[in-house]
Amino acid sequence: MQAHHTEDPAGCPPPASVTPKFDLGQVVATPGALAALEQHQISPLTLISRHVRADFGDIDQQDWQTNLAALRYGNRIVSAYAIAPDVVIWIITEGDRSVTTLLLPSEY
Repeated sequence: MQAHHTEDPAGCPPPASVTPKFDLGQVVATPGALAALEQHQISPLTLISRHVRADFGDIDQQDWQTNLAALRYGNRIVSAYAIAPDVVIWIITEGDRSVTTLLLPSEY
């Protein structure tokens, strides 16, 4: 997969003052996602802030384009973030923007 990142070379995310690109609705997370984030000492807010700024993480170009279209047409937005070599967190915001879920791919 082609990775897309908006972080600077030092690994620092852009300022949090960047305007969100869409509404998240209610934010929820599965137990597996929360456990993985805790194990790797990553705040869920770090990934959520990337997702809402339209930094969709580690997805291919076709999925990136699908997400950009979803921003315009109100469809589901899916981001993927590799937090360790063998651990990926998905963030899915539903098309009606009522809920955003953090989960492991195995929990889908």
